[in-house]
Formats: sequence, C-alpha cells, structure tokens
Amino acid sequence: MLEECRLPYVVKPVNIAKGEQFDPGFLAISPNNRIPAIVDPNGPGGRPISIFESGAILQYLGRKTGKFYPKDERGRAEVDQWLFWQVGGVGPMAGQANHFKNYARENIPYAIARYVDEVNRLYGVMNKRLANRDFIAGRYSIADMALIGWVSGWERQGQDIEQFPHLKRWIARMKARPAVARGLALGLELRQGVDMKNPKVQAVLFGQRAR
Repeated sequence: MLEECRLPYVVKPVNIAKGEQFDPGFLAISPNNRIPAIVDPNGPGGRPISIFESGAILQYLGRKTGKFYPKDERGRAEVDQWLFWQVGGVGPMAGQANHFKNYARENIPYAIARYVDEVNRLYGVMNKRLANRDFIAGRYSIADMALIGWVSGWERQGQDIEQFPHLKRWIARMKARPAVARGLALGLELRQGVDMKNPKVQAVLFGQRAR
C-alpha cells in the first residue's frame, strides 16, 4: 500500500510473539508497544518524524503524498469518518472476536457471541454502504486500506461472507490491487507456525500490565 504512494521505504519486521515490540529502540517510535509504526526521515521541515497508530500513519501519508486522501474538506470528512469507524469499531471488535474464538485458553460462550455478533453488525453496515459504490468512501482511499487487513480475516471472526455479497466483492476488488496484496503479505512468515495458545506466547501478547 505504501508503494501506491511512491514513497521510498524500508520494512523492518517486528516479531511481537518474541516481544520485540518492547525493545527500547521500538518503544522510542511506538510508546504503546504496538505495530504498525513508521519513521519518515524527511518529515515536516526536513526533519525525521515517527508516527504510531495506523489511522494517524495513513492520514500523514495521505497528506504528504496527496494520494488516496481528498484535499477538500467534504471529501476528507467522508474518508475520516470511515477511517475512524475502522479504528474505533471494526478493528477492536474483530480483534476481540478473533481472540475469544481462537486464542483464549478458556471457552467463554458469552464473550464469543458478544464479539462475533458485533462484527456481524459492522459487516452489515459495510455491506449496505458498498451496495452502490466500489469503495467505502466512494473513491479508493486510506479508509479502504485500513479496513482490508481486518475484513479479510472474516472466517476467523466467525462470519459467513456469503451473507454480505457487496462486502465480498469489495474484498476481491481490494485483493486484486497488487500493492494491497503485497501489504497483506508483509510479515506473513513471522505469523506462520506461531502457537497462539502457547503460554509463553500469550504472556508476551496478552498478559501485559503497566510497566
């Protein structure tokens, strides 16, 4: 997705299963010890800038490159509302559904139903939105980029994509974009073969308290 903005960049994988997100060097960039995070060596005023949180990163890149983020206020507001809908809704709810369905060592039916149902509701919202447009804010934008990484995991979130035909077509449309396909493949080798129910892995990913 970065390549669509034609920015020079270097990808440095962070293996969160091994706790690399707690390295001091990474914390200097992302104090919340979460991925993604970026460093732009040619930031405002020609000085480096680091940014964490996916929504903030996408807005920054959109403003800097002038691509996939409208310049007019009406168009920008249209994209922003769907970007924040992902940040505040789809991401957290899909993450919790995936956690309680696939990672939790204890089966908690209420928690599974709570989050699977909420993801289903959000998918319904997105499906209706896409009934008469190709992309979530009309034209392809950073809002679509933010959503595809989450929605492509529909099966692990307990969803039947056949219930959402417009959303299904959007997923196919997104994955057909070469830069999106490359973005989705980033870090895949780090995720394969990781036992998410291993107590040591879970202690790194899920057992954190204030440090």
